[in-house]
Amino acid sequence: QSALNSAQEMKVPKSLIVRRGKVENEVIALVDDMRKLMSPYTALSFKEDAKNRKMTLSLYSRELAMPLGVSHILALSQNDERLNLRIARVPEGPTMSFRVTAFSLSKHVRAIQRRPYAAPGLYQQSPIVVTNNFGDATAPPQVKLMRITFQNMFPAINVATVKLTDCRRVVLFNMAEVEGEDGKTEQIVEMRHYAIKANPVGVNKKVRRLIQTKIPNLNRINDIADYITGTTASGDAAPGATSGNVSDSEPEDETSHVVLAQKYSGRGNNKQQKSALKLVELGPRLSLKLIKVERGLGQGDIMYHAHVMKTPQEVKELKDRKEKEAQLKIQRRKEQERNVEKKRKAKEEKLERKRQRREATEKEAMEELKSGRAALAEDDEDDSVDGESDESSNEE
Repeated sequence: QSALNSAQEMKVPKSLIVRRGKVENEVIALVDDMRKLMSPYTALSFKEDAKNRKMTLSLYSRELAMPLGVSHILALSQNDERLNLRIARVPEGPTMSFRVTAFSLSKHVRAIQRRPYAAPGLYQQSPIVVTNNFGDATAPPQVKLMRITFQNMFPAINVATVKLTDCRRVVLFNMAEVEGEDGKTEQIVEMRHYAIKANPVGVNKKVRRLIQTKIPNLNRINDIADYITGTTASGDAAPGATSGNVSDSEPEDETSHVVLAQKYSGRGNNKQQKSALKLVELGPRLSLKLIKVERGLGQGDIMYHAHVMKTPQEVKELKDRKEKEAQLKIQRRKEQERNVEKKRKAKEEKLERKRQRREATEKEAMEELKSGRAALAEDDEDDSVDGESDESSNEE
């Protein structure tokens, strides 16, 4: 069972959102908002130091992404004129380069809302991905690639087994055509982030307040029934009563009314209960323009470019030139490896000759020492013989 769970977890897309180079404080806040949007399968607390901010996508993939099981890298970079976003599939690509034409932070979205939405456990499950206006099978290849990439950045949902309580957020990618600075039509991808809010319908507004534990102010009425009906027993309007008994969760468009197949988050949203669904924007907002698609991880063949159009002959010539450069690079690397190996062997031979000379010197020294000891032993024997002959002569 644990092995099965591990295999399933390995299939879940995981993301790493980073900033490269020096950026403004707003971009740093945008990185934090993007990490929150991609929760929970992203590195929320990843800290980039000065060394990491200079790393290429390939280095990120080799040093950080692959050991951690990351499937997508989102890198934000900034220069004097524009803000760029690159989305790369680890470990072999492709890489899509976008220009961020406009963005709004989550705090800016909440600032213009009358009632900003916040709920516990909102970011514990991945959002639902919705792609709109990306065409059909006849769409251009770069549009198909964008749609597939946006969908594969988030875990897939099994409709047969999904729990409604896990469907708390929605990420919308909408393809829109706008007029560019040069007067030409451009394709812009608008990204929006929403929370799904459900309110029971068919219930008196005041009763729904009681169900949702929003205790009203009852200090000016004598009976709870007066608060519910809005009138007193004598038929007069109850103090503090408001006109209308229709729930404010019931919009005029009844297409948002659904019968819940399972219990949903929020009081009153029980099974088989009719509720009205409402989307509340959470932020951030991004408007993206596709600039370039590369086959590899931040490198390789240019599969699409928004501003540079090449003929098939130019593409072939460029590809041949790149192949020649790659072959030349491989040849130079092999030649460098041969030179390194040659130097290594020369160094080993030099050390071997030095070792042999040292051993020869030590051998000669040992032989000299042995010959010296032998001569000393012969001298001692001669001295002992002479001493014995002197003693014998004295005795006589």
